[in-house]
Amino acid sequence: MDRKIFSYWFTTHLAILTILFNDSVSSFPSGYNNGYNNGHGSQGYGLISNLDYRFYDRSCPRLQMIVKSGVWRAFKDDSRIAASLLRLHFHDCFVNGCDGSILLEDSEDFKGEKNARPNRNSVRGFEVIEDIKSDIESSCPLTVSCADIVALAAREAVVLTGGPFWPVPLGRRDSLTASEQAANTNLPSPFEPLENITAKFVSLGLDLKDVVVLSGAHTIGFAQCFVFKHRLFNFKGSGQPDPNLAASSALLSKLKDTCPNVDSSNSKLAALDAATAVKFDNAYYVNLMNNVGLLDSDQTLMTDSTAAAMVKSYSENPYLFSRDFAVSMVKMGKIGVMTGTDGVIRAKCGFPG
Repeated sequence: MDRKIFSYWFTTHLAILTILFNDSVSSFPSGYNNGYNNGHGSQGYGLISNLDYRFYDRSCPRLQMIVKSGVWRAFKDDSRIAASLLRLHFHDCFVNGCDGSILLEDSEDFKGEKNARPNRNSVRGFEVIEDIKSDIESSCPLTVSCADIVALAAREAVVLTGGPFWPVPLGRRDSLTASEQAANTNLPSPFEPLENITAKFVSLGLDLKDVVVLSGAHTIGFAQCFVFKHRLFNFKGSGQPDPNLAASSALLSKLKDTCPNVDSSNSKLAALDAATAVKFDNAYYVNLMNNVGLLDSDQTLMTDSTAAAMVKSYSENPYLFSRDFAVSMVKMGKIGVMTGTDGVIRAKCGFPG
């Protein structure tokens, strides 16, 4: 490896590790039994810091290798799964905290999050998490929460596609319930203005910087045509394409070929980052600087001067993006977590008991 490149790599990863390990975490909180609590205890849904990077070192020492192997197996068969696992963690944390509730099937007691509007026929990766959980149960029965598996799988998905590594603080517990209504309300929509999206982040203890940084996850993955097709044919009722996309005739033509203006194309897929669809890099921000972000919620970052300045920085400095993405992922992973005897450790991720 070229000495200059290695120096950049080493400095970036050292900065990430320093920032993350300086984060305040407690040592081995109680959480090895299967205690039950129907709610999130007294901790609410803000950012919680009483997690431990070494929580399972004694009780399930092979955990991280099992998760890594499971994600790798899934990625080998389906490269799209990396983005799906990352999105699964995001959609879990934004609905009543990082508690594995998104994994629960509907029951007689509640309608879950899987079939909420933002998730229906969209969120994927449930079977990957369940397969990993099965492998873990063989080694460490009723020890590791599904919520922690989702958090670790998201990290492995990013690393596998060339993104940064970060230590994941652990010790989350699983919820006993899920809420379709909360998913419909809490998850940011690609059709919402930036102010609304930012307000949803702020309500969970995040901020505008986290909006910009975590939006960078769209450097990998795909979107269904119905999410952005209005930008191709009838932007804001004009009967014309979005001028930003129209300025790139080649991209607009390609997108129209993929997503013709008929209902049958609604579920077809287009890459969120056409340049490097399965590589985790900073090309997403370069696209925004060139006014060719795919979703409204992507390109709208350029309408705010503070957000636009961050976009420019990340487009010019991939190492800065990698560092900040790792920090924001850890921050997001602490939203509304249950620890100790709150919640449960599920035997199967799709069922609370």
